[in-house]
Amino acid sequence: MRATLDKLISGAGLLLAVVLLVAGGLLWWAHSFIQDEVTSQLSDQNITMPTAQTGLSELPKADQNALAPYAGQQMTTGPQAKAYADHYIKVHLSEASGGKSYSEVSGQYLQQCSDPAKAQTASCQKLGQLRQTMFMGSTLRGLLLYGYAFATMGTIAGIGAIVSWVAAAILLLLSGFGIWHARRARNAVAAVPQPVGAHV
Repeated sequence: MRATLDKLISGAGLLLAVVLLVAGGLLWWAHSFIQDEVTSQLSDQNITMPTAQTGLSELPKADQNALAPYAGQQMTTGPQAKAYADHYIKVHLSEASGGKSYSEVSGQYLQQCSDPAKAQTASCQKLGQLRQTMFMGSTLRGLLLYGYAFATMGTIAGIGAIVSWVAAAILLLLSGFGIWHARRARNAVAAVPQPVGAHV
C-alpha cells in the first residue's frame, strides 16, 4: 500500500512539474516579448533623459532626484518612461497651466472662446495654445505611463517564470525521491519471508 501511494503521489508531482515547466516557458516568452516591444517602441521615440544642461537643474529637488539616475540616457525602459512622465512632463505641464489639468484648460477654452469673435482675441489665442500644449503633453505622458505599465507586467511575468521553474525543480526532486522510496518499500516487502503454512 505504501509503495502504491508513493507512486501515485510521485506521478501527480511529475505531472504538476510538467505543467509548471510549460507555464514558466510561456511566462518567460511573455516577459521577453513585452520587454522587447517596450524597448523598441521607446527607442523609436528618440527621447534623451534631461541633464543639468537641458533643464534638469531647473526642476524641484524631488524631481531632480527622481531623474538623476537616468540623466543623459536614451529612454528605453519602463522606469525611465515613468520618471520622465511624472517628474519632467507633469512638472512642466503644471507650471504652464498653473496646476490645472487638460480637461480644466479645455473646458475654460470652450467656455470663454467658443464664440468665433472672441476666439480671435489675444487671450483666447494664448489659451488655445496652452490647450494644445496640454493635450500633446498629457497624451505623451499617458503613452509613456502605458509603456511603464507594460514593462512592469513583463517584469512580473519574468519573476513568475523563475518561480514556476524553481517549483518544478523542487517537485521533480520530490517525485524522484518518492519513486525511489516506493521501490525501496517494494523491495523490503519482497525480502520478508512469507509463511508457507501453519505448523501443528
